[in-house]
Amino acid sequence: GNGTASRETEALVRGLELPRAIPLVVVSEAGASVYSASEVARQEFPDLDVSVRGAVSIGRRLMDPLAELVKIDPKSIGVGQYQHDVDQGWLKRSLEDVVTSCVNAVGVEVNTASPQLLAHVSGLGPSLAKAVVTYREQNGPFHNRQELLKVPRLGPKAFEQAAGFLRIRGGDQPLDASAVHPESYPMVEAMARDLGAAVSDLLRDQDLRRRIEPRRYVTEDKGLPTITDILGE
Repeated sequence: GNGTASRETEALVRGLELPRAIPLVVVSEAGASVYSASEVARQEFPDLDVSVRGAVSIGRRLMDPLAELVKIDPKSIGVGQYQHDVDQGWLKRSLEDVVTSCVNAVGVEVNTASPQLLAHVSGLGPSLAKAVVTYREQNGPFHNRQELLKVPRLGPKAFEQAAGFLRIRGGDQPLDASAVHPESYPMVEAMARDLGAAVSDLLRDQDLRRRIEPRRYVTEDKGLPTITDILGE
């Protein structure tokens, strides 16, 4: 963590002459103490001391910053000098909107995400996020996005909103690892078919994608901008 005595600690560790393959990284620890004393931290690490919980949080931030930072109230990260002078309800809504925007822009690996991260996905929220994690713990990893419809209380409407933001890598359907929504899968499959290739070939081969003529696939439901986004993804 980049807190008190972090540079001295860095110098100490460098002096240990560890193998070069071991990287040494200083990570922002803003809000780590707030996390370590939170209910979320107590649920995750009931048997650990608060200082150890904070250390784990800092390590996790290096691995996956967004997944860890969503567990902390954005106000506790402490970057707004005058944040106490504005309307607190407005501030909370505004910060949550930014977090949700970031989560949806990046996408969420559904087989490893915490309930806190999943809760920010459009269409889910805290209760459905917990239901997804509970289902995953009881039945093992999801193999495709369609399996999400087996989660209790996760209906077609929630699926429609959330599916494009949820990622499944190494599953049955290669497009599940992308931001392409399941409703657009038939179009991508048609593109692959027209080129005499598989969908996985399209994802892997840039030259193959260059041969696609986007205008051929324009429909009443999907215009050129949507098709361009799909090809970009």
